[in-house]
Amino acid sequence: MTFSPLMQRRLRQFKANRRGYLSLWIFCVFFLITLLAPLISNDKPIVVYYDQHFYFPIVKAYPETIWGGTFETETNYRDPYVKELITKKGWMVFPPIPYSFDTVNYDIPTPAPSAPTMDNWLGTDDQGRDVVARLIYGSRISILFGLALAVFSSIIGVAAGATQGYYGGTIDLILQRFTEIWSGLPILYLLIILSSMIEPNFWWLLLIMLLFSWMNLVAVVRAEFFRTRSLDYVRAAEALGVPGYRIIWRHILPNAMVATITYLPFIISASITTLTSLDFLGFGLPPGSASLGELLTQGKNNIQAPWLALTGFFSIALILSLLIFIGEAVRDAFDPRKVSVS
Repeated sequence: MTFSPLMQRRLRQFKANRRGYLSLWIFCVFFLITLLAPLISNDKPIVVYYDQHFYFPIVKAYPETIWGGTFETETNYRDPYVKELITKKGWMVFPPIPYSFDTVNYDIPTPAPSAPTMDNWLGTDDQGRDVVARLIYGSRISILFGLALAVFSSIIGVAAGATQGYYGGTIDLILQRFTEIWSGLPILYLLIILSSMIEPNFWWLLLIMLLFSWMNLVAVVRAEFFRTRSLDYVRAAEALGVPGYRIIWRHILPNAMVATITYLPFIISASITTLTSLDFLGFGLPPGSASLGELLTQGKNNIQAPWLALTGFFSIALILSLLIFIGEAVRDAFDPRKVSVS
């Protein structure tokens, strides 16, 4: 894939920002780990070899009777009885962390929440669940939520800003007044009210947040379209009878996307912060879900277990810091004062 000279200079400028470039790699590795959470942290084996057959409990549920057990319900592979049945005629391979986000460890040495051990690297919460497992799964939900919200809000925000900036006049006046009124609503209070009225889940929270987050890009894109629509190549396209939607899509939007890309890391970090705040207040994901906000709540409710609060704090601080550093590097890379065509 060949990039234009301008894009090549932007890439070089991005790599020149060592902090942002390194943060991107660290974030990608961390995000990959969270995406592979079922293979890294799970209470089910990745593969079971039993009676000359291979089984994959990580993707399919098997009843206990397959291994010679009594119950026809899904197998509890942490049960010593089941382990003995399987090892008699085969073997099984567990993930590096043999706990899922909702697995309760009944073998902890002290009452929950228990301190870090070789079995539970960051200890357990007050219900005996492994903190590392909940951290991995909670980070995955937070990052995916932030990415999804950033993508959808960017689509709506860019569309609204492009419409206002290109057509102007009455359309711009109506949409601008609507944006001002909509942005003046107390977003956090509305989120709390709506979350208390309906059963909260990932998609409901995403939809509610999307109602307000799209306004972050409207002003930037609108200003870029106002500036660009008066340039000669746009006037020439209009004189040739090119439809407005094609001028917006092919001629003006690529220039406006520079500002959008620059804002994306900051939108993602703001989305993660909002989801964490809602979970911390108890208006976020359903009870029992792995989330960073719930981990902070555990730390607040169990001050005698400092590993909970410290894990939640440092994990959120790391994710947000990486995103901010990436955003700063992207901003510098697309800064016309630093990147110019010669």
